[in-house]
Amino acid sequence: MAWGVLEDYKMGTVPGTTLLSKKGDLSGDVATDASVKKAGNIVLIPQPSDSVNDPLNWSNTNKNVIIWLLAFASGMTVALGPMVTPGFGQVIEQYKVSLDQVSTYLVGLLVLSTGSGTFFTSAAAIVWGKRPVFVISLTVLLITCVWGFYTTSFVSLAVMRGLQGVAAAPIETLVTSTVSDLFFVHQRGQKLAIWGSSILVGVMLGQIISGAVIQHFGFNATFGITALIYVALLPAVYFFVPETAYQRRSLPKTWISEKEEAIEIELKDIENTQKKSFADSLSIFNGRVSDASFWKTAIKPVPLCTYPAVIFSTLVYGTFQTWLITISLLSVNIFAAPPYNLTPSQIGLTNLPQLLIGFLATGLAGFFADWIVGYMSRRNKGIYEPEFRLTLMIPATILSTIAFFGFGISAGQGAPVAWPVLFMTVNAVAVPFATSASFTYVIDCHPQDANQAFVTINFLKAIFVFVASLFVNGWLSKVGPQMVFSTIAGLNLVTCTFTIPIYVFGKKFRSMVSRSLHWFAGIRMY
Repeated sequence: MAWGVLEDYKMGTVPGTTLLSKKGDLSGDVATDASVKKAGNIVLIPQPSDSVNDPLNWSNTNKNVIIWLLAFASGMTVALGPMVTPGFGQVIEQYKVSLDQVSTYLVGLLVLSTGSGTFFTSAAAIVWGKRPVFVISLTVLLITCVWGFYTTSFVSLAVMRGLQGVAAAPIETLVTSTVSDLFFVHQRGQKLAIWGSSILVGVMLGQIISGAVIQHFGFNATFGITALIYVALLPAVYFFVPETAYQRRSLPKTWISEKEEAIEIELKDIENTQKKSFADSLSIFNGRVSDASFWKTAIKPVPLCTYPAVIFSTLVYGTFQTWLITISLLSVNIFAAPPYNLTPSQIGLTNLPQLLIGFLATGLAGFFADWIVGYMSRRNKGIYEPEFRLTLMIPATILSTIAFFGFGISAGQGAPVAWPVLFMTVNAVAVPFATSASFTYVIDCHPQDANQAFVTINFLKAIFVFVASLFVNGWLSKVGPQMVFSTIAGLNLVTCTFTIPIYVFGKKFRSMVSRSLHWFAGIRMY
């Protein structure tokens, strides 16, 4: 038993369990070989090839530029959802529709189409690479923002949001797997924290800015300003985000003849010395980067719903994001009504404390995500278990429970606006810890299926959000904020308790999944 993680005795080495330092002894694992590559005492996982074109071997400057650009693009794209909420009143008055219709078609539909679109955009990224998907996505997002600026009907606005959601899918979901392409296990926590920070900034700052824009220039102006940002972002991604998909092939010498070995060595030397030029990296389409079938890849995320790690991460990430968006939707109603009577710009400003504190919390979550890996592994004979990431759920559970109960009680009793804003801020601290725990856990458990796993997670999250957008406003008007958020607090607490069995039995679950896959593979051979 390692820090409470039960051992599995049915496999020699369980996928996900790795040697992270020289102290350990992981029987049968390549990491014990003297030729393995390390950074100090840390074993590099995954092992990079010797090629200068391997993204794992790119300079830290290039890697960080890619992640920061994609993180900014993610934050900007995620902002498209909640940035319209301060203008709900204007939309209702302008197009003569109900609040539930506005919530469903301008927020819920966008999130649902994003979740559905990930099946196809993720498959396209695996077959043809991430770069063309990113460039096309940003191009369509630019076009839809221009569309939103000029639209004059609610139906047109709703159709635009549906298309915009599909275009947003790769920008929101492929950055996490790009982190896996570029960085090693012991570096991923902090890099995912950069992405998480941008997501938080997008959600919060988007509403702050859009609130002022809507109040002074009108609802449609938000899309016009967003279009101008994409005008600058699109060329930046085109020039500085090359393709990160890379196939590392290494055949055992016992499988090849001396002649074949000589050819392989010659090809390897050519690959190592001929670095791809900057001009070559600007090509958008480079043919197929995988022999996988597009349609088979598109449906591959479906069976991942049976993986315990994916199920857990879906519940955690999906519910935390749903509650975050729910607070955003309902706070508009709460703060616009008596006793608060806030204007759209003032409602936007209620997100400022969440932005500032949440940004710091995201960096802290990223630091602890990597620090806890090193600390627990060093005291486990150098052996790392992905379940160590789940310790981040401790602060996430405590803080979110306090936040939901506190927000519901303070808003329900009409306490000064500082109190519900305080509890919204507490939740903004909890979310990065939950997000980091769930995403890094899936990446470390199933790195080869990370793309498809995030498709599954984001699709089910989208369903959660869409369903919530259908009834939360009506629910609030019937029972009030105290009952609504007390119920959410209870549901959230139940969800978080699933962390305990996943942590304890996680290694056994990973072994079970791996053995099942081998069994099915054996059946197909016959």
